[in-house]
Amino acid sequence: MVTPSEVTDTLSVTKTDRTRSPGVPDTDPPRIVPRRHPGRWAAAAGALLLFAMVLNSVVRNDAFQWDVVGDYFTTGAVLQGLWLTLWLTAAVMVLGFLLGTVLAVARLSANPVLRTLSWGYVWIFRSTPLLVQLLFWFNIGALYPTLGLGIPFGPEFVTVKTVNLLGPTLTAVIGLTLHETAYAAEVVRGGILSVDPGQTEAAQALGLSRRRTLRRVVIPQAMRSIVPTAGNMLIGTLKGTSIVSVLAVHDLLYSVQLVYNQTYQVIPLLMVATLWYIAVTTVLGAGQFYVERYYARGASRALPPTPVQRLRLRLAALRRGLRETTAADARPLIGGDR
Repeated sequence: MVTPSEVTDTLSVTKTDRTRSPGVPDTDPPRIVPRRHPGRWAAAAGALLLFAMVLNSVVRNDAFQWDVVGDYFTTGAVLQGLWLTLWLTAAVMVLGFLLGTVLAVARLSANPVLRTLSWGYVWIFRSTPLLVQLLFWFNIGALYPTLGLGIPFGPEFVTVKTVNLLGPTLTAVIGLTLHETAYAAEVVRGGILSVDPGQTEAAQALGLSRRRTLRRVVIPQAMRSIVPTAGNMLIGTLKGTSIVSVLAVHDLLYSVQLVYNQTYQVIPLLMVATLWYIAVTTVLGAGQFYVERYYARGASRALPPTPVQRLRLRLAALRRGLRETTAADARPLIGGDR
């Protein structure tokens, strides 16, 4: 019976004898050829062809009026609307997640009153369309003409008319924040529940208080689950602020609407708003990637590569493949020369 070591020795001797024998060319071991994927290449070619057709139709279509888009892209009215959109998005996200965190903690509390009230808030505001909520708050003066501060069932010390207190912008902030709070509460609650209960038990065993355990142990680990969903909510809020145009709030969409109502250039002005939304969303998406990468520390052995690092790895792999291909093509020539 021949052992594997004897077979290996026989092959090595045979190869040595062949290389030493005069007139016998040196042969390399067979190359491993990767499996062909013609269907994959055909699908990629079809997708690129379709993309080229769409791009050609967009670029060469005169109805888009790209010169008009360039003229209005950085006008003062459009930039002011963009600034209000960004400010509104930031304010709503910060206030929404602050209140949402409070509701999430109340929902997980052992107090049945807090649990019930938190669940009822989330149930009501998630069940009502955002446009209905905004219109309701815009017409809140019909229910409460005045708002007062005083003793319940007693005299009021301060009274303010609702019409003078709630303008369109403040109404938009209140409506969007209350709507965002309901969803943020569920996002934070899901992130807290994703943390292993053993972490809380270990913190309690070390003598940490419940508040400190939540702040220093649970929340940092829950951020890995919260950040991806919060990033999607941020982008959704940015686009959702366009709905406040029904309240005559001068956001980005309402600003371009005012312009094309005067110039009747509807398509190019809508393209201006679209390009700004795409640009801001791209920046927010890049920021979300780096925030997720930051909170991934300790959860994985190696952090995911950044886009720059990924590009460098691909270029290095491409250069390595070119060198291997060049060396493989040159080997038969060297063997033939022998």
